[in-house]
Amino acid sequence: MNESAKIINKNIKSVLIKEIFSSIQGEGLETGKKHIFVRFTKCNLNCAYCDTDFKSGAKTYDIKKLYKELAKFDCDTISLTGGEPLIEWEFLKEFLKTYKQKLNKKIYLETNGTMPEQLKKIIRYVDTVAMDIKIESAAGQKNNFKQNLEFLKIASLKDAFIKVVFDKNIKQKEINEILKIASIYNTKIILQPKMPMEPDIDLIKIYDKFYKKYKNVYLIAQNHKFLNLA
Repeated sequence: MNESAKIINKNIKSVLIKEIFSSIQGEGLETGKKHIFVRFTKCNLNCAYCDTDFKSGAKTYDIKKLYKELAKFDCDTISLTGGEPLIEWEFLKEFLKTYKQKLNKKIYLETNGTMPEQLKKIIRYVDTVAMDIKIESAAGQKNNFKQNLEFLKIASLKDAFIKVVFDKNIKQKEINEILKIASIYNTKIILQPKMPMEPDIDLIKIYDKFYKKYKNVYLIAQNHKFLNLA
């Protein structure tokens, strides 16, 4: 084995995790349900509204240490979040292959939907995919609709839905692209107003731009923020 291969293999044995905690899921189709959150530290995007401080408090976990920590919780769903969990796909594959059955918990993947090749590597171990399409008008990131479509093709093998954080600047072109992607796999769309919410935003008007063309759409706020939960 060459030196570069040794470095790669060594690196996947442990990861930095910002925090592990249980709370009420505040977003998406499992809003209101208790989850165990595992927040990874790395991300391949830099969204304008990102509310996570990745610089402080992160701890190193190997797969055995992570298993022991997660086994302490009584809720039945583990939410892999971040950051972007799929950056750590090699670690996740090893962890889930070894410990998912022992944990006997559902795996809920929160992802920005831009890493389809990495999703392929672990999709067999995932139960639900919450695919957060980042739109330029709200996130300040270049739209990745082609990648999002490729990603959803894989994610739709399991229980998957699309989440879209938006503000009053959402463009009709973005709406059309999201509808095109969702309609191919009849995927639910969760519309989520960017927080703090703009006082002059017309939520019903924006919602109707989706609903008039596609009925499988929901408007859900970040409920954990209203409830003052983590």
